Amino acid sequence: MKERLPYHFVVCERPDMVGMTNHILLFFEKYKNVKNQQYLIRFSFQERDDLMLKVKKLTDYKVTKIEKGWSNDEKYLLETGKEKLLLRLTDISQYEKKKYEFEMFQKLKQVNVPTSRPIEFGIDDENKHVWMTLSWVEGEDLETQIQNFSVGDQYKFGIKAGKILQKIHAVEIPEPLTDWDVHFNKKTDKRLKIYDECEIKIPGADAFIAYIEQNRHLLKGRPQTFQHGDYHIGNMILTAENKVIPIDFNRLDTGDPWEEFNRILFCKDISPAFASGRVDGYFDGDVPDKFWQLLAFYISSNTLGGIAWALDFGEEEVNFSLKQAQRTLKDYDNMTLIVPKWYKRSDLIEKY
Repeated sequence: MKERLPYHFVVCERPDMVGMTNHILLFFEKYKNVKNQQYLIRFSFQERDDLMLKVKKLTDYKVTKIEKGWSNDEKYLLETGKEKLLLRLTDISQYEKKKYEFEMFQKLKQVNVPTSRPIEFGIDDENKHVWMTLSWVEGEDLETQIQNFSVGDQYKFGIKAGKILQKIHAVEIPEPLTDWDVHFNKKTDKRLKIYDECEIKIPGADAFIAYIEQNRHLLKGRPQTFQHGDYHIGNMILTAENKVIPIDFNRLDTGDPWEEFNRILFCKDISPAFASGRVDGYFDGDVPDKFWQLLAFYISSNTLGGIAWALDFGEEEVNFSLKQAQRTLKDYDNMTLIVPKWYKRSDLIEKY
């Protein structure tokens, strides 16, 4: 953890305010209880037009750093007795990306996607960081709680996650500049090249490569939508009311909506019933054959690309990726099956 948080987070413009700029002034003060990674923060909202500057509110927040997750953002929980906020802090070089992310949170709110609500967005007075505050989602990590429920309930949680993904994909985006088949074929070619040059090899990788080469035509004409970018059980919260809430949209993207299932392996490793429900919920129980064909394509491409990625994170991640590749080959019977073995329809779910 850093010795202290940066000082003087200033100047936040709210896009929803017309003719007025909303400013946040954050003064971080180091708290005595360093062992608990807690700090106090004086948090001042100010509203200003051409003639007026007034303090809206001034209160003390307790700040706790959040260590969990793969994001490069620094994340902090801001707490008072009345509310909790999530503060995400990023290098200023990511300003445009983070501004777009904040704008997409506003669009997610418009289509009633249950997730964090956008509060404020800004940069610090030294132009070194961009930051945003979001509403805090109260609950427990779904991946750690789901085994406390019956297989049938795990499937129902998956149904909920699939229906939420429908809403996410309904968010309006600008017309893509590049056809999907051109974009993803180029991405896959790069992954194949990197894998070919990689010192670590997957036993049985020829099955992935063959499937890719035989099925590139499936990419032709695919639609493109808004994507969460990392949609799996590890990025979901289970509330006290048993609601499923997706979080961590920091990898949001645009692409084939069915590609969004490329991380479903993380779901099935924890709960095959949840993974099955996620598919059924998304398609309202009527899963097209082409989905399964494309899912196998996207998983094959991801698996080959994941080995070189894992090298940057050490031996543990490399071993995990290699084991997951073997599980995938088993699920697809060396890529000769279209529907993986872990998938079960709702009428068979209790047979897990």
